[in-house]
Amino acid sequence: MARIVVLISGSGSNMQAIVEACEAGRIDGHVVAVISNKAGVRGLDIAAEAGIATEVLSHKDYPTREAYDAELQKLIDNYRPDLVVLAGFMRILTADFAAHYHGSMLNIHPSLLPKYTGINTHQRALDAGDTEHGVSVHFVTEELDAGPVILQARVPVFEGDTAQDLQQRVQTQEHGIYPLVVSWFCAGRLKLTDQGVELDGELLGPAGYAAD
Repeated sequence: MARIVVLISGSGSNMQAIVEACEAGRIDGHVVAVISNKAGVRGLDIAAEAGIATEVLSHKDYPTREAYDAELQKLIDNYRPDLVVLAGFMRILTADFAAHYHGSMLNIHPSLLPKYTGINTHQRALDAGDTEHGVSVHFVTEELDAGPVILQARVPVFEGDTAQDLQQRVQTQEHGIYPLVVSWFCAGRLKLTDQGVELDGELLGPAGYAAD
């Protein structure tokens, strides 16, 4: 059974979806720790209520991004994870940190990558007049939100939508596809190779599995 460490900065809704999928047997793994860079967030309460170890490591206590990531890496590695899952962890990671977990760290990003890396993705999609929006699960690499895409989900953009409308629509999809991708990894079906992402030994295209 795979050991999973989840990093959060807030409400932890994707973390909760993964925990529930583990408890239901849909993921051959279990979340051994939830780590946040912010104290007092709802995600920590959810994890504690589920009997999962929680840790807070504030980035404000470290003089540089490199110093913080080095300490975070030590903390994560104490739990001997097979997989590290970023679930709303609002930190730009250093190259050394990303390299340490190459092929074993996943992220979910609220856009159809490579569109709209970074923040404020929902408003940016509205401002661009997009007719569809979505979410991407990808392997983490050294470049921000640029790792190989594993799976995307698309949602329509309706006239009169607000950024909050899009956020809610996208989040519903997030809670479905993130546990699914985690289940693939924990079952040994999903790998990051020199050629790209492989699922069941088949190389995926740039937009991931089941792309148009």
